[in-house]
Amino acid sequence: MTEVWTHGTWTAKSGQEDQFVAAWKELADWTIANYPGARGTLLRDRERTNLFVSFGPWPDLETAQAWRASDGFRERVARIQQTIESFEPRTLDLVTAAS
Repeated sequence: MTEVWTHGTWTAKSGQEDQFVAAWKELADWTIANYPGARGTLLRDRERTNLFVSFGPWPDLETAQAWRASDGFRERVARIQQTIESFEPRTLDLVTAAS
């Protein structure tokens, strides 16, 4: 198995930042409940407070693809989309890590 990471850059609509965070958290909670071992992180830009970055590791590409293709994912992302101007998803391979 090769670990992969999913990453998203989200731009929330002005004044919708709290609603975006709540909708993202709903997706994250659902993901953790339905994909054991899943985890995710959401970061907010200090300068552009409507810009967010999310990321999380997956054990393999197939699991990440199954998650993105699931009805539960699509339903929750549809709710998130009501609060955002743009979204850029990525799937990344781990190259190296330092700790």
